[in-house]
Amino acid sequence: MRTIQTVFKIGQGPSSSHTVGPFRAAQWFKEQYPQADAFSVTLYGSLAFTGEGHGTGKAILRVMPEARIYFDTRTTDLPHPNTMLFRAFQGGSLLGEKQIASIGGGSIRWGGKDFKGDRELYPQKSFGEIQYYCRQEGIRILDYIRNMEGPTLTPYLARVWAAMKDSIERSLQAEGVLPGGLNIIRRANDLLDTRCYNESPDVTMNRTIAAYAYAAAEENAAEGIVVTAPTCGACGVVPAVLYYMEKDRGFPEEEILDALAMAGLIGNVIRTNASISGAECGCQAEIGSACSMAAAALACLYKLDDNQIEYAAEIAMEHSLGLTCDPVNGLVQIPCIERNAVAAMRAISSVNLSRFLTGTRKISFDEVVETMYQTGKDMNEKYRETSHGGLAALYRKK
Repeated sequence: MRTIQTVFKIGQGPSSSHTVGPFRAAQWFKEQYPQADAFSVTLYGSLAFTGEGHGTGKAILRVMPEARIYFDTRTTDLPHPNTMLFRAFQGGSLLGEKQIASIGGGSIRWGGKDFKGDRELYPQKSFGEIQYYCRQEGIRILDYIRNMEGPTLTPYLARVWAAMKDSIERSLQAEGVLPGGLNIIRRANDLLDTRCYNESPDVTMNRTIAAYAYAAAEENAAEGIVVTAPTCGACGVVPAVLYYMEKDRGFPEEEILDALAMAGLIGNVIRTNASISGAECGCQAEIGSACSMAAAALACLYKLDDNQIEYAAEIAMEHSLGLTCDPVNGLVQIPCIERNAVAAMRAISSVNLSRFLTGTRKISFDEVVETMYQTGKDMNEKYRETSHGGLAALYRKK
């Protein structure tokens, strides 16, 4: 598995697959042909169907202002649903071309190889293998992560956490309508300030966490700077839960960073053995993965044992199975923003169940990850980030 540092990428919204990945691909390709005076980029699959709403062309043009962008919605025999063909020209002659896939979370791949910065680090590939290794060595999973990642982990996670908090705090101060034409009003601050008579502590907690999730997700929809966790579309789940625990419950930052490390490992296992791409496996791969990551992070923060951490992550994913990716008008707004809030609250419920029921569980985390991947592959293409089915299709028809 790769370093967990590549699970968390600081970048511009609204979509890691559709903006961060293509942006990185354009940077890399342009570096290969410094003599080029013109470029063209053809977008296929989900990038072609929802790239306009997701801002894919704008992301590429920030790197290649002279590029011509083509949206090919006809080609179907693709190595990945998020495929791009980059071409470089000089004086009208073709210098070279490269087919690149945006595989989720801002990561890119070509010719079966991941981007050069996404280094392999972990010899274990599954959660079960990691647990077995830790038992043999007599260590906790958190110690395992620290040993594998080395001294660069904590400083990197500190930068990631600062960016996550900044996205929430910046968004809570913002007002107005999100771009894209749906006329969605930013509601995070309203949700945070809403008070009900005789509101119970549990209701207050859920409303506050939902407000934080809305804040990060709205900042993403506004094309602000967010952190993939594991994607831009699901960027509000992990930050909302951990921001609440630090700001409202007083957990120290060093423990928050440990929780982020645990979340990163869960995201790493999912992307290694399945996918975190909505175009490949539906929203279960994005929001479901984020919910698992948040549940594992919170369980780590509460000092639950490794079996309870695994169970919390498993519950969170199991009850996200089958979740479709059907963004209205190709924008990361409906139902994406609301889903971030729901998943953040579900993560807390998953941890509460794992405290008491771990000893009776029957399903491992690895099994539910495999199930998610198979479910995503079986899912009709129109429910995998094409805006051809589900809410997107019904809204357009209406």
